[in-house]
Amino acid sequence: MDYRVSSSFKHCYRCQPVSAIEKPHLEVGDKIIMPVSALDHLASLLIEYPMLFKLSNPATERVSHCGVLEFTADEGMIYMSDWMMENMMLKEGDIVDVRSATLCKATYVKLQPHSKDFLDITNPKAILETALRSFTCLTTGDTIMVPYNNNKFYIDILETQPTSAVSIVETDCEVDFAQPLDYKEPEKPEPSNSMGKKEAEVHEFSKEAPKFIPFTGVARRLDGKHSTESAQPVPSPILKAQKSEGTNGSISSTNSSRKHSGKLVFGSKANKALKEAPKVSSKKTMPEPQKIEQKFQPFSGKSYSLGR
Repeated sequence: MDYRVSSSFKHCYRCQPVSAIEKPHLEVGDKIIMPVSALDHLASLLIEYPMLFKLSNPATERVSHCGVLEFTADEGMIYMSDWMMENMMLKEGDIVDVRSATLCKATYVKLQPHSKDFLDITNPKAILETALRSFTCLTTGDTIMVPYNNNKFYIDILETQPTSAVSIVETDCEVDFAQPLDYKEPEKPEPSNSMGKKEAEVHEFSKEAPKFIPFTGVARRLDGKHSTESAQPVPSPILKAQKSEGTNGSISSTNSSRKHSGKLVFGSKANKALKEAPKVSSKKTMPEPQKIEQKFQPFSGKSYSLGR
């Protein structure tokens, strides 16, 4: 094949996994294997070393970047690691567009492990640094694979600076880690609202509790005549909410029955017109005075004579 038509390298290949050529060690890193004809074309161009390439999947428009390890592939083929094919959404035999690329050196990289188990290993940054020595470049949006102790840890590339694709060959850059994808924030215990609810219930009960107003009946004189002075009701403090349930229940039931029967209820202004009202003392209970229906008549008793 003649590649001398253009000044940059550009060609389409069919991809194959490295497992097809029994080279499992190539699973580590981002380097591909290209045919020897590609080397002839690259040698004739002013290509910077290390050689870097832009990979594109025409079907999904997925883009990534990689390096080259050797030129021993069959003509028209390139070999890629399994994780690279997964990252590019490629299947065996799919078409890949390969172009030469020039990338800036990385100054900052932000990574996000898929599993929190990666952060549980001893010195994960040292493990990552060792694994990245097999890489030539990183692209924002890619998912790379880092092997350790027969485990495969997948890591997302969240951010790269100064550009979205950077070279990491012979460069010092700052590496930052985001929380793993499976990380969950510890649940915080909810504050106890039992005291607040209790206080709110007591406050609400206090609002609804009836006021006790003694001596709201009609005033009468001892001689049977109507009094010209009206009794002024004196309000008492609100019934305490801490009274026993039984006492409250009996009072409420009694009040209810009295209201329905039309009898006088303490604190009820609607029954002021009634003639009779029981007197209640806050300390002692006094017997009710007898009802006087007739007018008072003095000296109406029997007469007696003194015997000699």
